[in-house]
Amino acid sequence: MLEIRTTCENCQRVLPNNSDEAMICSYECTFCRSCVDNILFNVCPNCGGGFEKRPTRPHEQLAKFPVREDKVYQPVDEEKFVPLREKNRSVPPRKR
Repeated sequence: MLEIRTTCENCQRVLPNNSDEAMICSYECTFCRSCVDNILFNVCPNCGGGFEKRPTRPHEQLAKFPVREDKVYQPVDEEKFVPLREKNRSVPPRKR
């Protein structure tokens, strides 16, 4: 079951279930579109993969499969992330 995290891991922007701004990698790391586009350049700082728009869980399923309530906050450490970003930013995510 897909985990629905409700905040950006970098800036803590609120990303409710129906947000069009929520982006995830294949490990469900969750960031807002602004961080993905302007800081991460479509490179996940945790795994090096790319991002896709997070799907929305149907409202009738939220009672049975609720969103994740605790917050994941792992702000990007620029010093550690820059080498990974520069290595991968020009490589399409499916070829990393």
